[in-house]
Amino acid sequence: MAVPPAPSVPPAPSTPADPTAPVFRQLTDSEAPLFRSLPDAGLVGRAIAGVEYRTVAEGGDYRPEWSWVALRDGVVVARAAWWGGPDDREPLLLNWFDVADGEDEAGAELLRRAPWNVEYELIAPAGWRDDPALRKAVESRTDAARAAGMKPLVERFQYRWTPDLGLPERPGRLEFRPEPDDDVIFDVLRRVHSATLDAHASRTSDEEGLDRAAQEELDFFRWCPSPREWWQLAYDPAGELVGIHVPAHNPSGPCVGFIGVVPEQRGHGYAYDLLVECTNVLAENGAEFIAAGTDQGNFPMAAHFTRAGYPVVQERINLV
Repeated sequence: MAVPPAPSVPPAPSTPADPTAPVFRQLTDSEAPLFRSLPDAGLVGRAIAGVEYRTVAEGGDYRPEWSWVALRDGVVVARAAWWGGPDDREPLLLNWFDVADGEDEAGAELLRRAPWNVEYELIAPAGWRDDPALRKAVESRTDAARAAGMKPLVERFQYRWTPDLGLPERPGRLEFRPEPDDDVIFDVLRRVHSATLDAHASRTSDEEGLDRAAQEELDFFRWCPSPREWWQLAYDPAGELVGIHVPAHNPSGPCVGFIGVVPEQRGHGYAYDLLVECTNVLAENGAEFIAAGTDQGNFPMAAHFTRAGYPVVQERINLV
């Protein structure tokens, strides 16, 4: 997704005529404690998933210049933090957004005033709908994001494999080969995304074309700080292409970067073989955990993750 450039000069805090109206501004380098001051941290933002806001200077993932607060009488009533990789000059997504009780409009206005128009990924515990307090926390954030102009795209399962869960055995049905030619990889991605259950790829393909959907995947592979030689194509015993798997490392650690089967090879459960190979490659290269995700509506892929021993550890709601 294209990201508009950040302003060269930090936006000045708003100065409402009403002294009780909220003030919206970004953080300074020393204001991480202010961001963390919003009450009920156990039910909000990424804290829903047990994550604490920490700046890069504190050893965390967030930059003060990408973090905003809404203050009413000096008290934080809404907060938002955007995220990007260590080398990114602009944030890639919003993944921390909270509003205090009764402050949905302040939260929506905070998103309207911030200078980035990127996807919002709300991170919540698995089964959050079954807990009334968590459900209220999630829905207040999605309601505020909708009021700011965002629309729901998809809900996803987030998985985390660890060695104690056991390494799935390779089925042995496919041959895996590294493919050094990016043009070949691009063509395979086009074929995979020509018929896909992935909401992000489908949206990009519908709005910008199949080439753009394939290019976004390729750009992500290149963005990951993991070896290019890990990208592999899979072939059946007749030598016909089956698909692609990409073991990867993102800035947070090892992950299943991509699993894709070309349309003419679907119906044989080959995505499971690709997932198992991806898992084994990462484990053989020292992974102490492997993160992965799939759309909740992608029932075949979700079933493959379950079969391979990947438990659901989070749910994620993506709004655009």
